Amino acid sequence: MRIFLLLAVLTFFGCKDAVTNEADHNLTEKSPVTLLKFPSTVNSALPRLFSNGTDLYASWVTKNDTISTLNYAVYSKGFWSPVEEINSGNDWFVNWADFPQIAENNGNILSSYLQKSATGTYTYDIRLNVYNDSTKTWKKGILLHQDGTQSEHGFVSVKPYHENSFFVSWLDGRNTTGGHDSHTEHGAGAMSLRGAIVFADGTIDYETLLDNRVCDCCNTAAAVGENDAIMVAYRDRSEDEIRDISLVKWEHETNWSNPKTIGSDRWNIKGCPVNGPAMDSFNESVAIAWFTGVNDEGKVQVIFSEDGGNNFGNPIRVDTYNATGRVDLVMLNSSEVAVLWMEPKGSEEVIQLLLVDSNGSKKGPITISSTSPERASGFPQVELVGSTLFIAWTNSGLETSQIEMASVSLKDLNELF
Repeated sequence: MRIFLLLAVLTFFGCKDAVTNEADHNLTEKSPVTLLKFPSTVNSALPRLFSNGTDLYASWVTKNDTISTLNYAVYSKGFWSPVEEINSGNDWFVNWADFPQIAENNGNILSSYLQKSATGTYTYDIRLNVYNDSTKTWKKGILLHQDGTQSEHGFVSVKPYHENSFFVSWLDGRNTTGGHDSHTEHGAGAMSLRGAIVFADGTIDYETLLDNRVCDCCNTAAAVGENDAIMVAYRDRSEDEIRDISLVKWEHETNWSNPKTIGSDRWNIKGCPVNGPAMDSFNESVAIAWFTGVNDEGKVQVIFSEDGGNNFGNPIRVDTYNATGRVDLVMLNSSEVAVLWMEPKGSEEVIQLLLVDSNGSKKGPITISSTSPERASGFPQVELVGSTLFIAWTNSGLETSQIEMASVSLKDLNELF
């Protein structure tokens, strides 16, 4: 996507002083990081992880000439299942920041990918694949949205909902047709945020407009809380180009709320930073992590809510030096999260992991791996299975890109700090 502005922003960030924090730990004999074998082959990228608490689902894309293939496998009790190819095509839109999703719900599986709808660079649709555990069959290539416009659709988030369905949110460009050459000009209208419920039989219902003006190409994040509450975090876009994180919430009694600003960075930026939020929930608790470049300094911040996302505390900064962002987050309990992000460290770019609780107490950071700040390295992922964190990322520094993986025992991490 049109991410030249992000590179410029990162250049500005290079001259700031480091933020004082706990000691940074490399991969040493004391490190709790264990490197694992990921089941992908070469020419693989865009890993996405999903945990149901017991098993770890992983999807990724491989490229062979002009053919892109969406694959998945399941890690259970220390072993990977055989890799399954879900589908493939030569007309996909494959992008470093807008990766396919995967989620599982009582044996039902939903995955997504992007398919070109016309010859324009940014004209593509969201397609879904749904595996129905009752019939043991896939329905593939389901069109998520029914607007019929040749425009940009993407940045999907998926969460299991009820016993056999999924909540899906996405960015929808149906109002932007008529000109789309840069982040500052998105045609006649603005990018919008939408949501819907997808059922195990492949049907889609309850499509809803959640916000009619949002940042153009930052990933969204979704969570399901107590009493079936649904929350979506995303980068908003005001009329005067303030692009902070907002939250909308659905509850039985009140339907969808109006957007609420989270953190109030007041980041004024004329283009999309391609750097969206991450969110997770644990009973009534909710946590959101995000990147901001306000005052020309890259920061990663985490914020907590103890009442299901209705009210939040103060933001807690977790990065150690001019963060690049690309955050992910998972809640460990009602008051503590593991947050993952990228930042420069000396001459290297590294993937950092830190535990932080709602009182601001931190354990870490530890360095998971060195990586590349370039777009091809994508967004690292973290999920929790039992008492172990699993991290996946794209190694783009090789002759061909390849996905790497590591695990971190929470017991070992707590003992280290």
